[in-house]
Amino acid sequence: MSHDGVRLHGVHYKSESDVAFVVGHGFTNNVRRPYVSRVLARLSRNAGVVAFDFRGHGRSEGRSAVGAEEIHDIEAAVLKARELGYSKIATVGFSMGASIVLRHAVLGETRPDAVVSVSGPARWWSRETAPMRRVHWLLEQPHGKLAARALGVRLGGSWVQAPESPLEVVGRITPTPLLIVHGDLDHYFSVDHARSLHRASSGHAELWIEPGMRHAESAATPDLVDRMAAWIAVNVEDEE
Repeated sequence: MSHDGVRLHGVHYKSESDVAFVVGHGFTNNVRRPYVSRVLARLSRNAGVVAFDFRGHGRSEGRSAVGAEEIHDIEAAVLKARELGYSKIATVGFSMGASIVLRHAVLGETRPDAVVSVSGPARWWSRETAPMRRVHWLLEQPHGKLAARALGVRLGGSWVQAPESPLEVVGRITPTPLLIVHGDLDHYFSVDHARSLHRASSGHAELWIEPGMRHAESAATPDLVDRMAAWIAVNVEDEE
């Protein structure tokens, strides 16, 4: 349960490792989607996995704030991983989840030991691609909420005040190790988003531009997941 009382549904892939990956999915996804569960299962070959449906998604309660309040969901999952006995926690986010793990690393109460952002936006209200224009239709038009519900998302109200964007917070993640992963064929957010985040980190973040990769969990190959897990293993050890 998040600190503001929203009950979350999640899964735990148990491991004897002292490392756990806390994974945040993208908008409209949940842990039962086949391409999300494939990523979780692949990560679990390397360490424990704690994953959950963000508020308003899947079997979790509440309504989606599209990234504004979901840092509390990541915080709850990090605390659950600690409760389960894992001493090293890496947060891994995809798309909307990527923006949330970046913001949580700065604004959350419990800092992770490493952060991985995959296919994430640098800024809000991006309408540069057709898929993002469709997302904004869901968020802004009268029939959008009904359409979103058909996709498995229960939307809350509009933001009263825009939260700090990933671009505004990423420079404060230092010294926590940060990996930014983005596909050069991403059809939601251009590579410029990843490069902007990397520049704003003042060189602290490591940047991987993946040739031929499209967007988020559905584009994450087993090889990429394994390389991200290996990067986390090295970097959480360096933090000791």
